[in-house]
Amino acid sequence: MKTSWAGRVVPPVAALVLVLGLWEGLTRGLGLAPWLLPPPSAIAAVGLRELPTLWSATLVTGTAALLGFALSAVVGVLIAILLGSSRLLERALYPYTLVLQTVPIVAIAPLLVLWFGPGLRAVAVSSFIVSLFPVITNTLTGLRSVEPALRDLFRLYGARRLARLWKLELPAALPQLFTGLKVASGLAVIGAIVGEFVAGFSEDAAGLGILVLTAYRHLRTDLLFAAVLAASGLGLGLFGAVSLSGWRLLRRWHPSASGG
Repeated sequence: MKTSWAGRVVPPVAALVLVLGLWEGLTRGLGLAPWLLPPPSAIAAVGLRELPTLWSATLVTGTAALLGFALSAVVGVLIAILLGSSRLLERALYPYTLVLQTVPIVAIAPLLVLWFGPGLRAVAVSSFIVSLFPVITNTLTGLRSVEPALRDLFRLYGARRLARLWKLELPAALPQLFTGLKVASGLAVIGAIVGEFVAGFSEDAAGLGILVLTAYRHLRTDLLFAAVLAASGLGLGLFGAVSLSGWRLLRRWHPSASGG
């Protein structure tokens, strides 16, 4: 039995209202200093007051995150196809892709500034590095998950390697590919903000990472929370766009997008 629209929306909205109400009541009831933990009303007020600044910073960070995400999608799929073409290549090269997950981006961000210069390019590369691994590993899993009987059928009819890849393996890998893209979409925003912590932007082109650092240094905790919420909204927006694209491609033939 399918859940109604109200059944999907009301519970999370009610939970949010409850949490915000408790947060507001506790901060005011305990008399907490605004720089320590501002009430939600103060965060909303500064968000409205600083809306042009937040919007401009979100556009800057969003541009870098979108560039990094797009690059990770293209490069990740190509690397997965390369690794999926040979077990020997996979055994030889796949372990090195784990470096993308194990090396803290903060540790190599200064190198990105040296190589690409401060600004958009370094931040986009930071976003790309952080979001690449999920695309590779999920796409490779999808390529390896094709049913052996279907592979044998394509070979029986003399299908060439490129035809098997385009007509069998890539379509079969789409569910796993979009799973990887969903994970990468959130990581792309995280990578962009971490990159901004080190790479930075000029005063007239500051992203959310710079805004967070500025708010922290001036003990403007309300603005800091507003910037964090803007970053979360950016990540959710990118995640939603990827999810919608996956749903439109898979809804007619794959149960993961059936919505049942």
